[in-house]
Amino acid sequence: MRVVAGLVLAAATVLAATAEPQRDPLAQANAALQAGEADKALGLLDPLLQSGGTAEAHNLKCRVLYILERWDAAVGECEQAVKLEGENGSYHLWLGRALGEKADRASFLSAYSLAKRVRAEFEEAARLSPRDPEALEAVADFYQSAPGVVGGGLDKAEGVAGRLEKIDPARGHELRGHIAEERKDYGTAEREYKQSIAAGAHPAFHWMTLASFYRRRQRWDEMESAVRSGDSAAGRDRKAAVALYNGASVLWQTKRDPALAAKMLESYLASPAKTEEAPAFVAHVWLAKLKEQLGDSAAAGRERAAAQALAHDYKPAQDGKH
Repeated sequence: MRVVAGLVLAAATVLAATAEPQRDPLAQANAALQAGEADKALGLLDPLLQSGGTAEAHNLKCRVLYILERWDAAVGECEQAVKLEGENGSYHLWLGRALGEKADRASFLSAYSLAKRVRAEFEEAARLSPRDPEALEAVADFYQSAPGVVGGGLDKAEGVAGRLEKIDPARGHELRGHIAEERKDYGTAEREYKQSIAAGAHPAFHWMTLASFYRRRQRWDEMESAVRSGDSAAGRDRKAAVALYNGASVLWQTKRDPALAAKMLESYLASPAKTEEAPAFVAHVWLAKLKEQLGDSAAAGRERAAAQALAHDYKPAQDGKH
């Protein structure tokens, strides 16, 4: 009977394995990327790329390298993704982002030529994915911040804002707020940011945008109030965990209320809704610094070790600076 039972169990195990095949390595790599597990993601992607590699694999590696702040290498991987699948708007978007980071750190002459490439990639992303709010935001952000000599211009950004607000009204209001700031029309900017909160399905994100506006205007009390409102909204919205990271970043940059910033980062790291927009290893580094400020050196050491476990060659995790 035991032999028969063993055979039945073995057969059931085989059937279960057949019914539930192993998860796609690319899906695993993307899940690791979203969780901030950079080392794990690279460990899954590198063998795939060594044996040929798809456009998706190159794009995923580009994004891992991007969050590790390895801009040159990220550009190379994103270029490969675009070369293999040039009609994918998301691949052009990520290549533009990587080129933009590289341009920010380049010499004047190199930055000029890189900026033109950034514009071209963002424009292509928006052409290929005309209803993708991230692509529209990227090209509009370029237009509003870049000089006219490389294709920037606030009028161009306003044109994109009209398209964006039809797809995502809250993001449209945020974009109009940024444009108003560029024009030094701070009253209009504040109104647009507040309207984005009212229009958004996830208001926590937009509270943190308003907080960032108050930070730039040095309106400290209003900034802290907006962060707290965003923290409260995030507590009611499981999809808004990244807003906690954004709010902690606002407090971190201004060196205000480190206890609240630490609490928000701890909540973000405990959330199942982490994302590559807010890399977990960066959150651990920030949290380590906050713990040091709060006098808890043991906790700071644990946070730094957690960051290194996720991304061993991320320099700020090694030296504690960011």
